[in-house]
Amino acid sequence: MYGAVRATRLWVVLSGVMGVAAGPALAADLGGDCCADLEERIAELEATTARKGGSKVSLEVSGHVNEAVLFWDDGAESNAYIVTNDNERTRFRFKGKAKVSADLEAGYQIEVGVRAANSKRFTQSDPTGSGSDIGFDLRDSYWYLKSKSLGRVSLGLQATATDRITESNVTQTSSFAKYSDVEDTGLGLILRSATNGGLTESGISWRRLIGDAGDQPGEGERRFNAVKYVSPEFSGFVASAAWGADDFWDVALNYSGEHAGFKIAAGIGYGEVTDGSQTQTVCAVQSRPGDSGLGSDTSCRQFGGSVSVLHQATGLFVNFGAGQKTDALIDDTVRFGGTGADDGQRFWAVQGGIEKAFFDLGKTTVYGEYYDYDGGGASRRTVGAGDALNPTGAGNWAVWGTGVNVIGAGVAQGIDRADMIVYLSYRHVEGDLTLRQLNGNVASGAIADAPLDDLDLVLSGAIIKF
Repeated sequence: MYGAVRATRLWVVLSGVMGVAAGPALAADLGGDCCADLEERIAELEATTARKGGSKVSLEVSGHVNEAVLFWDDGAESNAYIVTNDNERTRFRFKGKAKVSADLEAGYQIEVGVRAANSKRFTQSDPTGSGSDIGFDLRDSYWYLKSKSLGRVSLGLQATATDRITESNVTQTSSFAKYSDVEDTGLGLILRSATNGGLTESGISWRRLIGDAGDQPGEGERRFNAVKYVSPEFSGFVASAAWGADDFWDVALNYSGEHAGFKIAAGIGYGEVTDGSQTQTVCAVQSRPGDSGLGSDTSCRQFGGSVSVLHQATGLFVNFGAGQKTDALIDDTVRFGGTGADDGQRFWAVQGGIEKAFFDLGKTTVYGEYYDYDGGGASRRTVGAGDALNPTGAGNWAVWGTGVNVIGAGVAQGIDRADMIVYLSYRHVEGDLTLRQLNGNVASGAIADAPLDDLDLVLSGAIIKF
């Protein structure tokens, strides 16, 4: 913008010179106060133009808006809400960099998410998810130093090494329907029991069946205050590692490239978390004796990976991801210790279809998908007396095991001239919930299944980038 203003001023000067050279008649046509008026308008424009504070570090503003309509049917009730699509929620970012030397650059990134209504937290009685996670949320705030020969080190709030390690995707579906992270599309809705026609809601949401927090096993889950290292690229491969105090660490290896007409992205990673109260990470059983809520002696260990392959000539593609998380302290807990509870949480997911520019408008994507999750010793959640899912209607029951299956399909159309994607997706969700009766605070009583109503979800909207 500033360059354009300077160019305008230069044009005015040249025009004035040309006017003098052309003679008095042309100069008179321009009017005596034309330049003064133009200068005033330029000054007004400069006063309203955003500019960076320093001259040495660049400033780039970017982001996107991703809003949609989500129709849902939980077996007893159906409705449609307008939501911010949390698969790739609305956000804006500021980033910049500066050259320190021929080999070294310094830079920064600040990114803020915006949710008008939360597609993964809304419920039947709360259309926006106003109880949590709406409004602004800080996603990134870090600085970095990057060497062409040695790699990049960053420090601050940021994604860790295993972020999106189970979500490799070279297609448009990454913007609106992540195949591995299914909680983002409507799984904040409350479970309904199939035994009473779903007339009564439970105290547990669908997303709580997936590792209690809804984050898929093996995934980097959350953004942490961390120091992170990313290696230089070597033949398409990039290694990374992150560490945050003594609370967590992870490592990953990613690949991106093209071979024999195929576009490929892949990743594999491993991580450990040792303090759930600091990282808000949810292990299978949460805590050790004496702890409440998220355990300070948590010991999550997780492994995950994914691959995405697109045949460029035909547009055929497949995305596959899988992960597992285990809790090394399950035998030390009051509730599950010595009960034989499964300490693992596992998932796999696949998405495939065709993505090709059939029209000048942009790429068209048509796809189908399947997701499978199961977990044992599932969580700190308790189904209390009177809950719709309580097998006897009395006493307390611990969540002993869970499962979620999703089958879906969708279509998307890219609009290149607007940097926009319009999408429509459908998912059918089925769940399994096994409960074990608590004797005092120990899950050692009867075991029973809680039949659940299925959930149907239709999501339609658009993402536009700037």
